[in-house]
Amino acid sequence: MKALHRRTEEIALALVALLILAVLPLTLDPFRLNLVGKYMAFAFVAIGIVLTWGYSGVLSLGQGIFFGLGGYMMAMFLKLEASAPDLPDFMVWSSVDSLPVWWLPFHSLGWTLLLIVALPGLAAYLFSLAIFRKRVSGVYFAIVTLALAMTLTVLIIGQQGDTGGANGITDFRTLLGWDIVGDDGKLVLYLIEAAALTLAMLAALAIVRSRLGKILIAIRDREDRVRFSGYDTAHVKACVFCVAAVLSSIGGAFFTLQVGLISPGAIGVVASIEMVIFAAVGGRLSIPGAVVGALLIGFLKSYLSETFPEIWLYFLGAIFIVVVVAMPNGLAGVISQLQARRAAGGAR
Repeated sequence: MKALHRRTEEIALALVALLILAVLPLTLDPFRLNLVGKYMAFAFVAIGIVLTWGYSGVLSLGQGIFFGLGGYMMAMFLKLEASAPDLPDFMVWSSVDSLPVWWLPFHSLGWTLLLIVALPGLAAYLFSLAIFRKRVSGVYFAIVTLALAMTLTVLIIGQQGDTGGANGITDFRTLLGWDIVGDDGKLVLYLIEAAALTLAMLAALAIVRSRLGKILIAIRDREDRVRFSGYDTAHVKACVFCVAAVLSSIGGAFFTLQVGLISPGAIGVVASIEMVIFAAVGGRLSIPGAVVGALLIGFLKSYLSETFPEIWLYFLGAIFIVVVVAMPNGLAGVISQLQARRAAGGAR
């Protein structure tokens, strides 16, 4: 059965990669392809949630924090490039006289990319290690991360002169002088993002199939036994939480490039909970399932809001309820059950 599951996961990953790398770019118009690029940004977060929640038993309701960090750092670079040599427009409106010191590294794309990976990863590791050392887990850890997402949202909104406040950072059109809002630029950006998402899926699959993956499952099921066996479970969980944070940050950076703005709404409680739902719908133990869940929910949000603009949230809520009640392991769980029944019937 394990071999069947492994084979199914590999086939699913290959099909998802084929879908985002070849099928969608060849069949969708630039507008719809840009929407898919937006959905794929959330797929990075969903993969990280599969690693932390599905395999490690650590549920975070604050992944929007790291998603927002990546998005804001990319937006800061783009805004500085668009505003050079003057200050960004929202700073001028807020009577800011000089560029804040912590904005200075974002004059460089190299430093920006480095910080997008390093800063959220380091912050996530140090924060989670301190929490896990105190053996805080389960719903308590989820509440702490949720509170942090709320706090960061309020902080960003309150710092209008430094962060753009409730409006966020927007109004940029180029990346190193290259037009990123035209159809050609959006297509190239999409292909880069699709390739990066495929690499993220492969890396996550390698993690869960490694020795580390087996330790994560053991920690999820019986952490006390793993601890008594000599493993530093707090360090292991913090490392996985760090990986999930980096994936979320990368997703946030791509979100800014695809959508053309970043605002506190991408960090808040609602956004963070939606990110968990993406993984739940696709299957919290399936890496390609997480990507499918993000794409599917993103499509449904766009379709229902266009078709039923006044009541689309009720439809979306009903879908979530059906998934939780009828498919607790998501779409991937349904497929696994069907395969198990088929294998059992063939054995007879």
